[in-house]
Amino acid sequence: MARNAEMTRSNGPAATRRAALSGLALIAVPRLARATPEERDAALAQFLAGRAPQRGRVTIDAPALVENGNSAPVTIRVDSPMTAQSHVTRIALFNEKNPQPQVAEFRLSPRNGRAEVSTRMRLATTQFITAAAEFNDGTVAVDSFEVIVTIAACTEE
Repeated sequence: MARNAEMTRSNGPAATRRAALSGLALIAVPRLARATPEERDAALAQFLAGRAPQRGRVTIDAPALVENGNSAPVTIRVDSPMTAQSHVTRIALFNEKNPQPQVAEFRLSPRNGRAEVSTRMRLATTQFITAAAEFNDGTVAVDSFEVIVTIAACTEE
């Protein structure tokens, strides 16, 4: 009986500490706020730096319907010869409802051979993703694509 009492006593404070610490951990973890389309537009505007984007040179290849938003494949292709005289210098990927509006930025040079990048991204919910490319002559091009997400990632709860 004394042995059971000792076990209860030694487990009691430890269990209480664990419960208190786990409660603190829940309090200390901030909720993931979602970016807004306006924040995406502001991040895109910063990338564009006042330049008017062209349409038609950038293509986003992503599934129109993503079952699980935790890992959505995205490929961005840019129509460019990738020569010393004419090439893509940067490709950026933006979204409108994830915690960060700019998902990625890739730097390229003629040595890449082709202007194409692939990645996977988390998608909080159905949203438009936008790709922008900057060329060595200072021009920029963009494309947007809506991805429908059935199981969301980056959730607040």
